[in-house]
Amino acid sequence: MTEKNTILESTLDAVCTLVTDGTHDTPPVVDSGYPLIKAKEIVGGRIDFESCARIGEEEHFKVIARSKPERGDTLFAHIGASLGEAAHVGTTRPFSIKNIALFKPNPDIIYPRYLYFLVIGPVFQEMAKAARTGSAQPFLSLGHLRGHKIRFHKDITVQKKIATILSTYDDLIENNERRIKILEEMAQNLYREWFVNFRFPGHEKVKLVDSPLGKIPEGWDVGRLDDALVLQRGFDLPKKQRRTGTIPIYAATGISGYHSEGKVKGPGVVTGRSGSLGEVTYVESDFWPLNTTLWVKEFRRATPLYSYYLLRKLGLKQYNSGVAVPTLNRNDIHGLNVLLPPRSVLSEFDSIVLNVFGQTRCICKKNRSLRETRDLLLPKLISGEVDVSELDIEISEVAA
Repeated sequence: MTEKNTILESTLDAVCTLVTDGTHDTPPVVDSGYPLIKAKEIVGGRIDFESCARIGEEEHFKVIARSKPERGDTLFAHIGASLGEAAHVGTTRPFSIKNIALFKPNPDIIYPRYLYFLVIGPVFQEMAKAARTGSAQPFLSLGHLRGHKIRFHKDITVQKKIATILSTYDDLIENNERRIKILEEMAQNLYREWFVNFRFPGHEKVKLVDSPLGKIPEGWDVGRLDDALVLQRGFDLPKKQRRTGTIPIYAATGISGYHSEGKVKGPGVVTGRSGSLGEVTYVESDFWPLNTTLWVKEFRRATPLYSYYLLRKLGLKQYNSGVAVPTLNRNDIHGLNVLLPPRSVLSEFDSIVLNVFGQTRCICKKNRSLRETRDLLLPKLISGEVDVSELDIEISEVAA
């Protein structure tokens, strides 16, 4: 090992100017204000500022008096089901945090982005899993985090090179995710143009006529939701039977593991029945819908793709019939009036959107490959097994 590749051991507290966490209270939520980031808004190393709650200025300043996130900091979820999720703060926008630990790196000792990669590495993550307490609500104390021993490169330049190499993968992944988002918006906009604004191919030659849903193209119908499709409750599957496999298991919140066999042939559509409501998922291949979901058992006058966008447009969350636990009863929505376009229009819509979905699938595959490569390389770089000290690497500002 070269002198530049020397590895030091210290505590997390010793390489940071501050190790703290955000508020544990629940500030009043407002329509427009400062973002309040919780653990669920930290996914895949990024902070979701779009779907987070907002709090007022007074509450925001109370929270940041204790923990003010700034560019270069690392956020670490240390409470709840998301324990272990981390994100690098790469923005200067002001926001507050709740139930999230905040690591402020000392730039004289450790490069900010390098610290983030150290935190998401297997050694730190295994520590988090081994040291957590609580069963219903997993928890990792600040005291334990502060005193946790870490190993890191002594040379700041080597840290920067490592951060630059790993950030290159993250940048490619982020660019691909932006492409995926654009493709998803294209498909959503196409649905809106054809089936809401009625600007489908040849619409100039079709007059609009009255219907229970207002003006619709002549030759199109309005019927009940169960004229278009039939929803069915998902199936029980004890956790001990959820063996490792390749078939996705869908719960109300999305994929909840994989199974060796499928219960439903794809393509299909799934939405939450109990607990989390409102999300609708299009599934291209075979799958197993759990009993917390509703899935489309029969496509009558709707294709799977049209059903997916139709159910999203209905805003299923508003039909909650539960009290303590949100519940979506299929009988409450099967009677809703919906638009039933001609098969020829649905077929043309499907052909376009399937192509978009195919592009999305290819990009997702590339991202999986990029993540796997980065995750294999990360521990080798952090541990010094792969020596980059003599490599001529231009330090990226993005890695800061």
